[in-house]
Parts: sequence; C-alpha cells; structure tokens
Amino acid sequence: MTLLDKDSVPLDDAALERHIERAVRIDRPRGPLLELAYIAVKRVFTPVLLGTEELPGEPCLFVGNHSLFATDGAILMPLMWHEQRRFLRGLGDRFLWNPLSERLLLSQGAVLGHPRVCSALMEHGADLMVFPGGAHEATKTQAQRYTLQWKERYGFIRLAARHGYPIVPMAIVGPDEFYDHAIEGRDLPDTPLWQWLERAGVVGDNTRRDLLPPLPLGALKSPLPKPQKCYIQFGEAVRPTLNRGKLPGQARLRSYREAIAGQIEHMLTNLFAMRDEDRNQQGWVRRVLTL
Repeated sequence: MTLLDKDSVPLDDAALERHIERAVRIDRPRGPLLELAYIAVKRVFTPVLLGTEELPGEPCLFVGNHSLFATDGAILMPLMWHEQRRFLRGLGDRFLWNPLSERLLLSQGAVLGHPRVCSALMEHGADLMVFPGGAHEATKTQAQRYTLQWKERYGFIRLAARHGYPIVPMAIVGPDEFYDHAIEGRDLPDTPLWQWLERAGVVGDNTRRDLLPPLPLGALKSPLPKPQKCYIQFGEAVRPTLNRGKLPGQARLRSYREAIAGQIEHMLTNLFAMRDEDRNQQGWVRRVLTL
C-alpha cells in the first residue's frame, strides 16, 4: 500500500473529490465479501492477534511492515472488523484504482492512498492502515522478507501530527511466506518469459523494472498461497504532535519514524520466536502445504 508523500501520483481534482465523497460515506463493510474473507482467513491462516488490549479507544493510524503482493491487508481487514469491530481503511496505491475496481475496493475498506483522502477520513474519525514501504515492499525479493523499505517517507507522520492521530505500530508475520520466489522480479527481464510478455504487449519500455514482482510459487508449487499461520502484534502508540501549531521538523520526523520502525522490528523478532515454537504443534497436512 501507499506512500502518502509528495511523490504521490497526480490525480484530477474532480475525480479525487468524488472519491473522497464516496469514501467518507462508507463507515462499515458493505456486502458479504468481508464475512466470507474472515471465514477463509480463520480456517486457512489461523491468525493470532496480540497487543489488542493496549489499542487506543480513539481512531488510529495503523502502520506496519508490508508483505509480498500486499496480502497482509486481506488478512487484517476482515480480522480487525470481526474481532475488534474496527473498520480499517487501507490506503492503496494508485495503480489499484479504476472505474471498475473502485466500488468493490471502497465497500471493503480500501481507499486511494492520497494525502487529501487521508485527511478527509481523519476528519471523519476513521481508523486507517498504511504501509509506508508501498509497492517496493510488496514486490521485494525473498532475501528482503520482513524488512522495512520506507526510504525518506514521512508523510504519514505529518498527517498524524496535523490531525492529532496516534500511530499504532504493527508487526505481521506469515504473509511474506505465502509464496516462494521462482524468479525474482529484478531477474525477469533476462528470461524468455519477459520476451514473450514484450511480444504480447504486457510490458514495454515504460515498465517500472524496480517494481517488478517475483514469479511466485505457492502451496505444492501452485498459484494458491501456502497456509502459513499468521501472527499480528500491535505496539505502543506513538503520538506525533505539533510544535506551536507547526508540523514537526526533519529531526523530529526522523525520531518518530525510528521509534515506530524500532517497535515493528522488535515485535517481528518476538513473533519469529513464537512461530518457531508453534511449528511443532502443526498438523502434517499444514506442514506439507507450507514446505
């Protein structure tokens, strides 16, 4: 999911306003999809939520590590709605949005990851979820699993400070292991597959090669994700503040970001240990499907 910074993709003002109007009207999931997703998530990925007792009662900006193909949102959003009654509005990259996808995405909580959209939802007291690594984390290599790639992005902290929103760090273990990488995205241009995609017009000179996803292999080498157990932990809220009505300067922004990232990395270490202890208790079917 998205950047929320100055390098956000430009969008027509009228289209953006229409999107905001539609987004703020939705205050809970619409349709049966989230219910079905929750049932599937619980049965297949048996997720564990930790640290929910410390969540602030007020609206929050949830910030975490992003998984390959952004599958973490599909785990978190139905889980948080059904078990915590919190409707997380996931901030999504521009490429996800088109006239056909907008209605479905909005109905399930996703919104365009644009500062104006985020500000409007904060003014309406919505819970928001953002992954500052954006597409770079969602297309990372196997060696980069569970790493934060936030670069110099501070937009989410500025928005939280401006609107008085607490930022809740969250660590997610499991979705980064749904797929093995048969070919890394950065290696695809050197393969016959890339040449075929070029001839088919799927890729070309304008294709962002730094954001190419890997060729995935799921359960039993199929396109289906491996049924890895998922662990989600929430940390202590960080509260960016204004200084005499002004947004935090660069030094304070960096300090806030380091505090948030530090909590996430510490929680990831704890969750790895918990996962390793639980593996001995898994049934043989799950062990085979997660090889």
